[in-house]
Amino acid sequence: MFDNLSDKLDKAFHILKGHGKITEVNVADTLKEVRRALLDADVNFKIAKDFTTKVKEKAIGQNVLTTLQPGQLMVKLVKDELTELMGGDAAGVNLSGNPTVILMSGLQGSGKTTFSGKLANYLKTKKNKKPLLVACDIYRPAAINQLHVVGEQIGVEVYSEEGNKNAVEIAQNAIKHAKANGFNVVIVDTAGRLAVDEEMMNEIANVHKAIQPHETLFVVDAMTGQDAVNTAKAFNDRLDFDGVILTKLDGDTRGGAAISIKSVVNKPIKFIGTGEKMEAIDVFYPNRMAERILGMGDVVSLVERAQEQYDEEEARKLQKKIAKNEFGFDDFLSQIQQVKKMGNMKDLVGMIPGAGKALKDVEIEDDAFKHIEAIIHSMTPGERTKPAIIDVKRKNRIAKGSGTSVQQVNQLLKQFDQMSKMMKMMQGGAGKNLMRMMGGMKGMRP
Repeated sequence: MFDNLSDKLDKAFHILKGHGKITEVNVADTLKEVRRALLDADVNFKIAKDFTTKVKEKAIGQNVLTTLQPGQLMVKLVKDELTELMGGDAAGVNLSGNPTVILMSGLQGSGKTTFSGKLANYLKTKKNKKPLLVACDIYRPAAINQLHVVGEQIGVEVYSEEGNKNAVEIAQNAIKHAKANGFNVVIVDTAGRLAVDEEMMNEIANVHKAIQPHETLFVVDAMTGQDAVNTAKAFNDRLDFDGVILTKLDGDTRGGAAISIKSVVNKPIKFIGTGEKMEAIDVFYPNRMAERILGMGDVVSLVERAQEQYDEEEARKLQKKIAKNEFGFDDFLSQIQQVKKMGNMKDLVGMIPGAGKALKDVEIEDDAFKHIEAIIHSMTPGERTKPAIIDVKRKNRIAKGSGTSVQQVNQLLKQFDQMSKMMKMMQGGAGKNLMRMMGGMKGMRP
């Protein structure tokens, strides 16, 4: 996410490295590179210019704090200004209606239909709502079918009317259906076009006027840069929407849309899409995004994702197994599944401070665990429970069955053994062991 922009900003800050104080000259040199990095990321020229002017005004004349070097101070000023430019605070979704009506708008190919499903899944699982998805794309039967597939996947009902070509009528009937059947959120997926046209705008404006949604969201492909911002402005002029959804942030995104869009339409980015899975939806936090752009990671989001997958009862059972030395490969497989639910691996690595930069040239597979899972699935139930029984003959069979090598099987068994010992050691006396280790380290010299 924003790797290219992060690299260029990092190089810009290196200009200040070694300087004892902020001066007008070194600030100007640094901000010239910052502006260039923003323009390369497809940020509007005026926005980039105003941005660097504001940072310069804050930087000039500031004394460097005792705990900060000039480069670090500049990073902080840029982070604060980026946060402000992208909206300052996170913006929630309005769920005050009964039912709450949410109108989805955007161009064809922006990921609108998929995101409608993600939003329904988010409201169902995180907000304890009962959503209804509504298929109002009367021009593309494939879009209606897609929404039904998505709805089935997440266990959410989809309302559609076969043969009806009146989008306003379908939306109104869907709201009546929702009221009669206890749905408290209605998400209306409208038609998109390949470009903004008058017919499309009139239709969605008519739907908007007829159903008076509590929330109108504009879905935009983050990979389209300034085109996304221009399209957002065109939609906002007609709909006066409430917020923006940025999709495909896991792709080759330059960052221009995320940075510019709030400034142009004066509407907050509310959610972002970070993958193809239905769970790949995040609330947009401007300060966290600014930190990620500057290579600082996003530990808070990483912890939140981990907490979402944490099952207290399962953790207790696992703790008992570890204490009895009964932790097996089935338990290990269960842990892998929990990690996979947190999101794609590249996105997770990017949330760890410094890791994104350190691993920028390393290709991280989205399915990084596939070889491990294949090896475990090739084991018998007895081998998974008691890995110690796996001898040379069994290793050969497991390697052949999983499409891996005996060397890979040996490597997994070794790593599993080391992990089991570590987990056993951390049980019970973890605090005492840690204090003892720290006590011993006090006397050590580098």
